[in-house]
Amino acid sequence: MSGVPSPTAKEPRPPGPEQEGPPRFRLAFLALGCVCVGLGALGTFLPLLPTTPFLLIALWAFSRSSRRFHHWLFTHPRFGPRLQEWQRHGTVPVKVKASALSAMAVSFALLAFVARVEWPVLVFAGGVMLTGAAYLLTRPSRPP
Repeated sequence: MSGVPSPTAKEPRPPGPEQEGPPRFRLAFLALGCVCVGLGALGTFLPLLPTTPFLLIALWAFSRSSRRFHHWLFTHPRFGPRLQEWQRHGTVPVKVKASALSAMAVSFALLAFVARVEWPVLVFAGGVMLTGAAYLLTRPSRPP
């Protein structure tokens, strides 16, 4: 027995993790996953910090370093359903899209009117945000 509880019929089974990376990189992937889970958890409380991208990165990093942490995150009661929906269908719910687009708009406004950054920085930041917004808006909102 491996010490990891076997999934029940009600509990979704995560996809098999990718082949774990070389041993010298496993610790780095594990650390990246833990940092991203922490940032994702903070994002549930801080309006300008996104949650889902950090959790997707964490899930990928855990798939390269730890089957146990990969399974834990993929089946987590709060974060797991959104990750499973993305993995199965590539969908981003309307509420998440609205939240992300609002955060981008507020961030851009803060850069432009509060921080008063130089125009090249503002153009670069706006371009990155527009690229992210375009990608987000092209994702379906519901499974087919």
